[in-house]
Amino acid sequence: MSALVWIALVSLIIWLWLLLGQGFFWRTDQRLPPQVDPAHWPDVAVVVPARDEAEVLPLSLPSLLAQDYPGRAEIYLVDDGSSDGTGRLARSLAQRHGGLPLTLVSPGEPEAGWTGKLWALREGMALARARGPEYLLLTDADIAHEPDSLRKLVAAAGSGFDLVSQMARLRVASGWERLIVPAFVYFFAQLYPFRWINAPRPRATATAAAGGCVLLRADAADRARIPDAVRQAVIDDVSVARAVRASGGRVWLGLADGVDSVRPYPHLAELWRMISRSAYAQLRHSPALLLGTVAGLALVYLAPPVTFGAGLAVGSVGAAWAGGLAWLVMTGTYLPMLRYYRQPLALAPALPFTALLYLLMTVDSAVRHYRGRGAAWKGRTYSRPEAAPDQL
Repeated sequence: MSALVWIALVSLIIWLWLLLGQGFFWRTDQRLPPQVDPAHWPDVAVVVPARDEAEVLPLSLPSLLAQDYPGRAEIYLVDDGSSDGTGRLARSLAQRHGGLPLTLVSPGEPEAGWTGKLWALREGMALARARGPEYLLLTDADIAHEPDSLRKLVAAAGSGFDLVSQMARLRVASGWERLIVPAFVYFFAQLYPFRWINAPRPRATATAAAGGCVLLRADAADRARIPDAVRQAVIDDVSVARAVRASGGRVWLGLADGVDSVRPYPHLAELWRMISRSAYAQLRHSPALLLGTVAGLALVYLAPPVTFGAGLAVGSVGAAWAGGLAWLVMTGTYLPMLRYYRQPLALAPALPFTALLYLLMTVDSAVRHYRGRGAAWKGRTYSRPEAAPDQL
């Protein structure tokens, strides 16, 4: 057989394995576990790190203030050196909307060895712990919650979980968002299959959370030394989940209903920066892992349409058949995520093009790292951040 046929066959075998052997990652049925209202609703502290979030805060903070929670809940918003009036706006919104009590804290610039978000979480969690809450809800400033969101999270955690995380439904409005955002969640689920994470006996390598919405038991945070143990992590959600799991805690992760990101990424440039800032950190700044990732993306996502088209062009029935079938399986696995995001199913065959963009973003992330720009976000640059500390 020709090299073209071999490449097509290998790609097809990989896709058949991904379809059946990777925790059914492509399914979107991992939602909050069964919920039973507790006899006593525990106290909850909601910690919101915010840096230059004046654009999105009017859409997100009122949803937290309006939480319909039967127990005591308080919000601690950490103004992380904002220059756009985030703190003043937060106070104004709290006065206008009422609801849960809001405490505003401004901790100053992070100490050496800390990423900005984790430094902000440290300050907010320390302030909240003085009130002795049983749970901490760590949620980003761009996340809007339905009124019963906190109630459902706490009830779900009562099933025996130390960390319950929902991957917020990201905004999908512009053409680039439609092309890239559902694939972002699809690729994440492929890397960290939710079923493996949520299983009664989870696989050791399957541990993750979604940083936009993490409900964490306060005692579990203490055991895992959160956030100190992960203070340098750019991909902080995965690091937090690993720390909790390593300390003996149970972790649950699934897709959200009623938890939505309101941050817009209308153009390719914004999406590119969002993804490339941490892609090479995920690969632990390893050139070998980078080369393997590029080769893997090419073989898994680019080879099927290329071998299908090339097979038709040169008259290779085997290459066209195997490449076309691999492309069909890939397309089929992407359909549930497009349905979850309420997007046209006709976008599914374009997944190879989206994967090519992700490949280029990953390479760009490595180039930025070696040029000394590292993970840059909102005026801060971390020249060599950690994805998840090795000791976890």
